[in-house]
Amino acid sequence: MPDIFTKEKRSKIMSGIRSKGSKIETKMMKALEESGLKFEYQPKIFGKPDFLIYPNTVVFCDSSFWHGRNWKKLKPQLKEGYWQEHIEKNRERDKIVNTRLKKAGCVVLRFWDTQIEKDIDSCIEKIKEAISKSQTA
Repeated sequence: MPDIFTKEKRSKIMSGIRSKGSKIETKMMKALEESGLKFEYQPKIFGKPDFLIYPNTVVFCDSSFWHGRNWKKLKPQLKEGYWQEHIEKNRERDKIVNTRLKKAGCVVLRFWDTQIEKDIDSCIEKIKEAISKSQTA
């Protein structure tokens, strides 16, 4: 499916998309602060997780589009081309990041934007459960 915008227009649109400080990250940060969990935002570690919750839990706040949620349904809508390739690369990179972080001893949690928007309390509970399990292991 060819892009309906010129390269210049697409570049302008894409430059407005934030990689840090997004709405879902902001909501997650506020919930983490309210929960009392000790965390670091945008830690400088492999994979660039959105949060590191001490001591070893990393959290990613994934956009449904950019990370290919419901990929079997989304993929045919994109047809062949740039967006399909871009999202497939993101999905593959996510798998590599997960594997490498787990091998380094991290607990890796990924939450979809819709989970964060609709039920942030459940996300925080899953984080607390993961921390509890990792401390008893």
